[in-house]
Amino acid sequence: MLKEKKIGFIGSGNMGEALISGLVLSGATVPENIICSDIREEPLVEMREKYNIATTTSNVEVVERSEVIIYATKPQILASVLKETANVLDKSKLVISIAAGVPLAAIASGLGKELRLIRVMPNICAFVKESATAIAAGEFVLEGDVDIAKAIFDSVGISVFIQENILMDAFTGLSGSGPAYVFLIIDAMADAGVKMGLSRRDSLLLSAQTVMGSAKLLLESNEHPGQLKDRVTSPGGTSIAGIHTLEQGGLRTTIIDAVEAATNRSMELGEQMVKNFLNGQ
Repeated sequence: MLKEKKIGFIGSGNMGEALISGLVLSGATVPENIICSDIREEPLVEMREKYNIATTTSNVEVVERSEVIIYATKPQILASVLKETANVLDKSKLVISIAAGVPLAAIASGLGKELRLIRVMPNICAFVKESATAIAAGEFVLEGDVDIAKAIFDSVGISVFIQENILMDAFTGLSGSGPAYVFLIIDAMADAGVKMGLSRRDSLLLSAQTVMGSAKLLLESNEHPGQLKDRVTSPGGTSIAGIHTLEQGGLRTTIIDAVEAATNRSMELGEQMVKNFLNGQ
């Protein structure tokens, strides 16, 4: 399905390249079906050499030559780029935005036409092909459009379909900001290892591997985390002593509060982003 589609990227920045790399290296599509644009020639040369894709400095050309267009731009410039390409956008094309904080309603309102719109939010882990990604669909998407979006973003991790207006901010609080929580936990575990006598290098390596291995075991075993925790926790053993200390420190409550705070902040920033976006039209 995806290999037959012409896919265009407007923007060849970090996230754009992560997606192109994922699509090409996973074999989800072929390089000759991908085109990307940038205002600078230098990054385009690099993209051609690394991935053997077509490139251009014209955003309009990307839209004209593509069936699926991914707007991989910063939210601050999305309005101007959409305005630039509006005349060549129609319902024959699937339009995907990864601009953080700009909801589908704002994009549709700014363009003033019926389009097959999808909003996607990957996270920073897309750079290592392990993103947690949320996908939300607009009013005029066709059957199979969400499947196309999932196929693209599954090439850099795992994607889920959600109701945008209700859950996108919750996704931001959990998985958009979540890597920062995990990095903090890994850093704290590494500090603990150093305190107990391990070298900084070994402690950090072991902490990161422990988190990665635990997450992989959870995903591949399909067991509840509580079940896996119980398998590690022997009666009167070391793990239960550590868990007791974590519970005394309110780990669960603190993490829940952190996700809630990030979700609320996402709502606040989203409201401001919508105002800025519409003012930029």
